[in-house]
Amino acid sequence: MLKSHHPNFDKMDELSEQKVPFFFMVDFLVENVLVFVESELKENSILVDFQNFRNINLYEGEKKDIHLKSFPESKQEYRKGFDIVQGNLKLGNSYLTNYTCKTEIEINLSLEEIFHLSKAKYKVLHKDEFVFFSPETFIEVIDNEIFTHPMKGTIDAAKENAIEVLKNDIKEKAEHYTVVDLLRNDLSMVADEVKVNEFQRIDFLKTNKKNLYAMSSEISGKLKPEFQNKIGSVMKSLLPAGSILGAPKPKTLEIIQEAENHDRGFYTGVCGWFDGKNLDSCVMIRFIEKESGKLYFKSGGGITHLSNFADEYQEMKNKIYVPIH
Repeated sequence: MLKSHHPNFDKMDELSEQKVPFFFMVDFLVENVLVFVESELKENSILVDFQNFRNINLYEGEKKDIHLKSFPESKQEYRKGFDIVQGNLKLGNSYLTNYTCKTEIEINLSLEEIFHLSKAKYKVLHKDEFVFFSPETFIEVIDNEIFTHPMKGTIDAAKENAIEVLKNDIKEKAEHYTVVDLLRNDLSMVADEVKVNEFQRIDFLKTNKKNLYAMSSEISGKLKPEFQNKIGSVMKSLLPAGSILGAPKPKTLEIIQEAENHDRGFYTGVCGWFDGKNLDSCVMIRFIEKESGKLYFKSGGGITHLSNFADEYQEMKNKIYVPIH
């Protein structure tokens, strides 16, 4: 597995032991680990808007109607990777694989405008390179208690009895159970008394195209003494995030690297803010990246042996949205 030891995990441990606030970002493959104390964010052109931390001024730009066009890969192209994933699932090499795509988009907004105008629990603008607006918490640490809220399973909110359908969908349920199980095991590496506090909660997500319901659960535990005030050690143990990788992690990572035709980079990595005492962090999804002057939206979903090709292709396209209303 990836567990290369990046020196910035040590830096995160030092800062958290000294109770110095900092912001960090770790890419999907845990190769790039960036750490900034608050004063360094602006000078590195990083804007952050979390629930309990933001380093932005009031936005004075005009509100615009959003025009978003996407150019998803063809079904044939999508099927190539999907079949690699399904083949491995049938062999038992993985029981959940998160498969993602990179879609070219055109939008009448700059990355900075998207950052300021979109509504989301977690938003970050990194230079003029990428922006994301994520609904998904990775972990929180509050008074040495650790919490995670895996979000797996979405449905169009306009569908009849959408909540019941989502809760009872065999494939979505299997995916959700798998991730809850995976993250319960992950948390057990750094915490004792790990338990599921809430199972299959339904959240409402508003988007500019359609409204979605998403299914979440909450798992918590008490940090083991050797991980208390050591945010870097906690992150190093838990990454990559199970909810956007799959299970079991090492083999599933190999499958993803064979099936996907793009580098994820910081997409599906994690970032977080440590305020000197507690930590809030998120998974970097709902992600738009600039590359050679073009914009790309990275999206995907969890695939199990029960997954239906047409549904998964549609879900990948459904997630190409910007939450500006």
